[in-house]
Amino acid sequence: MEGLSQLGNKTNYSNEYDPGVLEYFENKHQDRDYWVKFNCPEFTSLCPITNQPDFATIYISYIPDVKMVESKSLKLYLFSFRNHGAFHEDCINIIMNDLIKLMDPRYIEVLGKFLPRGGISIDPYCNYGKPGTEFQELARYRLQNHDLSPENIANR
Repeated sequence: MEGLSQLGNKTNYSNEYDPGVLEYFENKHQDRDYWVKFNCPEFTSLCPITNQPDFATIYISYIPDVKMVESKSLKLYLFSFRNHGAFHEDCINIIMNDLIKLMDPRYIEVLGKFLPRGGISIDPYCNYGKPGTEFQELARYRLQNHDLSPENIANR
């Protein structure tokens, strides 16, 4: 596809957080609303205080508008957090903000299911609906109801 530089080429992994690797392509179905979901079960980042690694599954769901994120560039972007020091909640909000900046989606939500460290797990969730649209209302609804049926956690 025109304008995509990562897909089909040798992968160069960044050792630092790098939103510049994100690429997009045009949504060919702009006349309909539909979900796109990515699951990244091998996400890692570093605690900004202790420098210890944190591991998570990141779930990204969005309803595209004109632009869509290219999956290989998303993988490289998420990989760039490997040496990045940020709290769990910050990572999730950074990911959402970078994807909003890249795509300007109708709706997006990002959930992080982090493995326990120190006896506690943290599952931050954030979302966004394009202001002035029905998706802004969807964001409010999903934020209020996102955890009404929490999963049964044994030991993650």
